[in-house]
Amino acid sequence: VTHVPVQLVTSTVQPVPMNPALETLMLAFSANERFAVPGRALFIGAEPHPELVKWPDLIGWQALKPRADEWDKNGFTRVNDLPDGRWPAVLVLPGKSRDEILASFGMARGHLEAGGRLFAAIPNTTGAARFEKELARATGNIASIQKHKCRAFYALEDGNWDEDLFGKWRELGNIRKMTGSEFTTQAGVFSSDHIDPGSQLLIDHLPGNLRGTVADLGAGWGFLSVEALRRSPRIERIDLFEVDSRALACARINLAADERARFHWYDVTTGLPGNYDTILMNPPFHTGHATHVDLGRVFLKTAADSLRRGGSLFLVANRQLPYEAVLDSTGLVWSRLAEDKTYKLLLAKKR
Repeated sequence: VTHVPVQLVTSTVQPVPMNPALETLMLAFSANERFAVPGRALFIGAEPHPELVKWPDLIGWQALKPRADEWDKNGFTRVNDLPDGRWPAVLVLPGKSRDEILASFGMARGHLEAGGRLFAAIPNTTGAARFEKELARATGNIASIQKHKCRAFYALEDGNWDEDLFGKWRELGNIRKMTGSEFTTQAGVFSSDHIDPGSQLLIDHLPGNLRGTVADLGAGWGFLSVEALRRSPRIERIDLFEVDSRALACARINLAADERARFHWYDVTTGLPGNYDTILMNPPFHTGHATHVDLGRVFLKTAADSLRRGGSLFLVANRQLPYEAVLDSTGLVWSRLAEDKTYKLLLAKKR
């Protein structure tokens, strides 16, 4: 287990945008409230909250780099890998996919001691009521709080939980082979059960003469990097930058046979540590929502800053996303290599 060294908490938590699910979860421990602050607790999907500075012994695990950085910055103890052991209280802020959420329940059960309490919170738009019923199916006893368009629910371990069901849920979170392919993935990471068609479009039009150093931004479980290295033997090194530590762990497996690959648990929006001859991108913006468009713009600006002169950027994105204007603003010269009814593939060059 790798423990991240942090200083003792001596001040209030730095302000971060409110997570409604976390706010709802913390109501269970509010002054009016139902439960005293536990002496020891494990927080799966940890995010900082001002009230947590009062908790005497709290350990957090977080797969997403920006949230892990926020947790660290506020002085809390974090682990890179979930440790062995059990706690009297386990808190869970799960992701969005069904398998990931159920797997997080199974993971939490595996770290809860006899007589302990499991706490979870999920937005209504993610199916909070449905997953409360799922957890009730395994525990037989459950109560909930509804606030901020979210639902927090909790259950007491009384010796009568359905351990077989929890075991099946834990298995959903195991690293596994994607059906019909050679690739390793895991529930909760992007495109965990199929090759993303946008990424496939990029690879279908990627030349086989890449050379020098390459970066894969938002690399996920490594599909673009695997295929680029297969096609271009003159690539000297490819750096995979990925915000989700679970996806990066899968990429390490998928690229284990190629020594040219380097792996970075990294937030691309902070800029890259080096310069590259080629950059590949299928960034994490696929819905067209404004916040995702802004994230994509930052990815593009980071790429433009990190390209060497004469370098090339291969970008695949949903057709409606307005990234051509961003490329113009960075001074890159671009063309449209390919498109289908959903995606477009842009090639941009740095003069």
